[in-house]
Amino acid sequence: MTVGITQSLHRALQQSPQRIATIAQGRRQTYAEFADRVRRLAGAMRSLGVEKGDRVGILSLNSDRYLEVIMAVFWLGAAINPANTRWSAKELAFSFNDCETTLLFVDDAHLPRMDEVRAESRTLRKVIHLGDGACPADMLDYGQLVAQAEPVDDVRAGGSDLAAVFYTGGTTGFPKGVMISHDGLMGAALNRLAIGYPVGPVYLHAAPIFHLAGALGVWWQFIAGGTHVLLPSFDALQFMETVQSERVTDTLLVPTMIQMVLDHPAYSSFDLTSLTFMVYGASPISETLLDRLSAALPQLSLMQGYGMTELSGCVSYLPPYYHTAQGRAQGKLRSAGRAAALAEIKIVDGDGNEVPRGTVGEIASSGMSAMLGYWGRPEDNARTLRNGWVHSGDGAYMDEEGFIFIVDRMKDMVVSGGENVYSAEVENAILKHPAIAACAVVGIPSEKWGESVHAVVVLKPEQTVSEAELIAHCKGLIANYKCPRSVEVRTELPLSGAGKIQKNKLREPYWADRSRRVA
Repeated sequence: MTVGITQSLHRALQQSPQRIATIAQGRRQTYAEFADRVRRLAGAMRSLGVEKGDRVGILSLNSDRYLEVIMAVFWLGAAINPANTRWSAKELAFSFNDCETTLLFVDDAHLPRMDEVRAESRTLRKVIHLGDGACPADMLDYGQLVAQAEPVDDVRAGGSDLAAVFYTGGTTGFPKGVMISHDGLMGAALNRLAIGYPVGPVYLHAAPIFHLAGALGVWWQFIAGGTHVLLPSFDALQFMETVQSERVTDTLLVPTMIQMVLDHPAYSSFDLTSLTFMVYGASPISETLLDRLSAALPQLSLMQGYGMTELSGCVSYLPPYYHTAQGRAQGKLRSAGRAAALAEIKIVDGDGNEVPRGTVGEIASSGMSAMLGYWGRPEDNARTLRNGWVHSGDGAYMDEEGFIFIVDRMKDMVVSGGENVYSAEVENAILKHPAIAACAVVGIPSEKWGESVHAVVVLKPEQTVSEAELIAHCKGLIANYKCPRSVEVRTELPLSGAGKIQKNKLREPYWADRSRRVA
């Protein structure tokens, strides 16, 4: 028997049909109500020609309707293509054309781009309006479709059946469609659940679901049969209001979101004591920010997750114990934990050979959550999928106990005067300066050194710092050759939809006119 994501909905419907399944935008529905809408929506899509294996897109902010669409797509055995809400119309159309998406759900927030998306798209046949406003004349009305459709039975897709095509965020090159099976999604969910800490009962989806860091919480919470609370998009004030009003117990945040919450001027006026468990990850976090979070919310159990889209989510975790005073004494806090229950991880050299413990190499992983491959990209598959292992492009070393210490994206390594400088180490030093709110370190051209370490920083409100002062600060913490040679102050850093700093955009002006480029 194969297992798919819809199995969790069947179980919740059997065991707790009157439990609240979703809370979003003033709407509440039980699991019985949610399942009925899923059956009907699946019936509506079938009447529109969607069959098993077809790709269905969704361009929407987080909502209860988003979860209905995902589960209805799985119910039919089709595959979901969750579109990046920050992409341009041309980028969106590219993703739809690339994996031949035929049906698209779109909410009110993204209607202005639809004329251009449809003009650029070769494959979209129908667009369904998912919003609460008036349905455009050239679209189908979501509410009417659900109300009028006949419910259909679950086809029980599972195992190696294609479940989703998640497009990479574009921070490492042109977006690629990552094909993920039901086994992959289940494996990623079970990797987290096997740690031994329960999910729920009330989970807040604050990170965007179109990104796997946010989508992981969907699979976790459906398996747990708990309540999904959804914010349309992340807003620090709304996050705190929702945690307080709904007594949220669990969430996942990326570091930029954590900082926005702690820095918010109204932070101290909210009761966030119901929040007892948080997974953080998706991009590096500074020890300074971790210390602030632990001090601000002492009741909170913290767990770091490491993974990537090609691994369906996280494949290693640093459990809460290592965030406590006793655990910190073991020196594991800066690690990304150890391989999860259904994953295997090794550190390899350029030829795929495992390197000695303590030696920096590339993270490679295999296991249940590994992707099926990239949609229509055999050359990229050959580079990334080798002998059953997914090669991450992340530089790290492993200690004798199997803990992984990430030093950088391999592409973010700055080679200056023959020395390798890992930007994450420099960023950690910069962030220890009291005036710095956020930063990113990249390599820029240098006639003398080949590449020079360049820091782009965002200051805290009413703070100032000179270039000389910040460089001197770093020299007190890290080796001189690692310190920034130049500093640029900005009001904000470019972020992807998943909250990752887009270093390619910071590099672009410096390398644009050169034959050799850092990318």
